Amino acid sequence: MNRQRGFGMIAAIMVLVILAALAAAIVGIGTNQQITSAQDVMSAKAWQAARTGNEWGLYKALKTENWAGAGTTCDAGAQSATLDLSALTGFFVTISCNSWLYNEGESVPGTPQTVRIYGIRAVACPLANCTGTNDASSGTYVERTRAVIATN
Repeated sequence: MNRQRGFGMIAAIMVLVILAALAAAIVGIGTNQQITSAQDVMSAKAWQAARTGNEWGLYKALKTENWAGAGTTCDAGAQSATLDLSALTGFFVTISCNSWLYNEGESVPGTPQTVRIYGIRAVACPLANCTGTNDASSGTYVERTRAVIATN
């Protein structure tokens, strides 16, 4: 009797191919989850670095101190500075300050009450010069921007 053989070998190869494809898919999903988790952590660090930049800028503006050692204050016009937080967070923060006067009502009849409004914008990124328009070509680049407005 002539019996055919080899069907078991084909079935075993098909099972191995299916298991290899399944293993590759699981590895790919796991890798994507790790990258996403790392980006989420970096995003939180960037947000906190930008917040630090806002707080620093508000302190300098409202205390009318020299803006980044430039000898001028935020009241004198647009100013900018860079904070190096790379040792703690891995980010640099570029802070810009602008101010303008606004008349709000009258302090006494006929005399406008002038209020100075400060706009502080902080951009945190892993580069030494965060402009808010940097190229995010790498998969690990994270940038966060925060803006606040305050009055004296």
